Amino acid sequence: MSIVIYHNPDCGTSRNTLAMIRQSGVDPEIVEYLRTPPTRQYLAWLIGQAGLTVRQALRQKDTPYEALGLGDTSLSDEQLLDAVMAHPILINRPFVVTARGVRLCRPSERVLEILPNPDIGSFTKEDGEVVVPPHAA
Repeated sequence: MSIVIYHNPDCGTSRNTLAMIRQSGVDPEIVEYLRTPPTRQYLAWLIGQAGLTVRQALRQKDTPYEALGLGDTSLSDEQLLDAVMAHPILINRPFVVTARGVRLCRPSERVLEILPNPDIGSFTKEDGEVVVPPHAA
């Protein structure tokens, strides 16, 4: 199975995650989800496989989250998914799918949990933070 990253190239966390995947020796399939959003059914599957609730998978910063009143805890998962389908920017990112599982990679080093080769050595994020995988420490 290949690795798929649901990516936003404008997001530093997403760029760091993509770079870690590539440093592991894999050239992943990149889905720019703002251009090609997942279907409702597939998004619900991604969220479930990542062990999250729909609410936990929502992005609040720099989105219409507040304007849409999505902080209202009485909203159902179906209502939240309706909002995400209308506004894909609400999908938190990046989601990564590998044969070892699905993760919302926030922080970006969460991707190491599901990479076939997590021993990527030392990695420096865009902000200068150094990530040393447990196996490389």
